Amino acid sequence: MSSFDVYGMTDKLSNTIADAIVARLEARGKSPMFQRMMHEYLDAMQIDSARRVLDLGCGTGVASRGISARPAFSGTVTGIDLSPYLVEVAQRLSAEEGLGHRITYRAGDTRSLDIADESFDAVLAHTLVSHVENPLAVIKEATRAVRRNGIIGIFDGDYASMTFGHEDSSEGKRYDEAIQQAIITNPRVMRDMPRLLRAAGLELMKTYSYVLAEVGKAEFWLTAIESLRKLVPQAGVMPADEINKWADARMRDSDDGIFFGASNFYAYVARRP
Repeated sequence: MSSFDVYGMTDKLSNTIADAIVARLEARGKSPMFQRMMHEYLDAMQIDSARRVLDLGCGTGVASRGISARPAFSGTVTGIDLSPYLVEVAQRLSAEEGLGHRITYRAGDTRSLDIADESFDAVLAHTLVSHVENPLAVIKEATRAVRRNGIIGIFDGDYASMTFGHEDSSEGKRYDEAIQQAIITNPRVMRDMPRLLRAAGLELMKTYSYVLAEVGKAEFWLTAIESLRKLVPQAGVMPADEINKWADARMRDSDDGIFFGASNFYAYVARRP
């Protein structure tokens, strides 16, 4: 069976698999560490002053809701995602949080947007570009959609650095690479971002770098590990019994206080001249 990035094909997944993604996106979005990273680059984008914001690859609406809930933000957000199912989830969660009047969601392809030129003051791609085969196409669409002097924010993991502790280092490397293959299309894309931004005609303004690591006990990574039980077999990388054995061992590591899990993350803030 050929493998593929599950997160890059959310429009083709069963609801059961999509629900595993929903659970992970929401748990990750509630993490204080993830919230801190997100709002730091949103601050740099001066997102509160934007009247119209476009959230590309919005998923369950974590970033859209995060922006709309900011006390100083009074604009509107449009969220676009490939998956109609995730769009429905985003709409429901936004309504439950009393934010539905500020956010409009719709299904669409971020590589080819049905949006007029210069329609938005700010555009963000929050954990999107690592899951698309042609990230430059997405960045060019973001550039087209934002007004002159508008701001674009891109945040994602450097998933080539994602790693988990394992009792056998060579086996650990094999599992790391299999997991990256199952859930990431472009694990090194954030290392290419300075070139991609220039190719899209954007001016780089600020960058932020983070290491999200947990040592001893796992918290942030626990829901990621649980989601991999379903996502890795779905991607065709390895059978369920093998990834379940790996996941069980990582859970025991956490219980025993010997867990290690880490990945680098980067945020880029750029301006359209």
